Amino acid sequence: MGRALEEDASFNDRTTRLLVSENTVGNAIIRVNSAGVISGQSCAETVFRLLDSDILYSPVAGDGSRVKPADTIARMSGKLTAILSGERTALNFLQHLSGIATLTAAFVERVKGTGVVILDTRKTTPGLRFLEKEAVVHGGGRNHRANLGRYILVKENHITAACGLPAVLDKLRTNLHEAEIEVSSLDELRSLRDRQVGRVMLDNFTTSMLTAALEELKSWDSTPEVEVSGGINLDTITSYAQKGVDFISVGSLTSSAPVLNMTLMVEEK
Repeated sequence: MGRALEEDASFNDRTTRLLVSENTVGNAIIRVNSAGVISGQSCAETVFRLLDSDILYSPVAGDGSRVKPADTIARMSGKLTAILSGERTALNFLQHLSGIATLTAAFVERVKGTGVVILDTRKTTPGLRFLEKEAVVHGGGRNHRANLGRYILVKENHITAACGLPAVLDKLRTNLHEAEIEVSSLDELRSLRDRQVGRVMLDNFTTSMLTAALEELKSWDSTPEVEVSGGINLDTITSYAQKGVDFISVGSLTSSAPVLNMTLMVEEK
């Protein structure tokens, strides 16, 4: 948050310094302009308190709360110079993170009752991964691995760089039970049979390919967890939430979520 304030030169707000006395105090509210799910309240509070530690910031709608247009989600009081100088930075965090939570909630709603868990990916904004993944949780989703040091996930490029899937399976033979292997065809999936893989990722499978893959897995003695990934959107996700699918990972949750529009208004005295 401090870096974001520095980027906006919030400690050198020329307009506010010229127009508002340092000792002027007042109240302000933050209101949403459309329905959604809130995330980022702690970020907004931190922004204002970094500008003035005496600012009182009171969330009206906590993270994970569903709101409707015109709802007030936060109230604050204190020096108006701090409120005005931190307005845009605080709203940027709130709008962006609430947008992620809102989009996640929409995906979660589409698979309700199927048992499928919506996962995020590492397609996050550099420096904001923790906050964006937290927003996914506020929207009802679940986090996939946080970084490259967590969890073994073998992707297509790993397979190519390691000289093929057989070589990958040989090198990981003692770790396969804790690994996830991405496959892009039914033949690749079949090659994992009897390998005790922890999870398979069916990448860019059509719905008909997915149905065939799930039928194949039914005949295995040991069935891995099944994750589906690759360009799945709100219009197509229900057709992928088939029996036998455990997870659907959606990169757009963090990479393409539209902001949840909000307004900060200083209240007249």
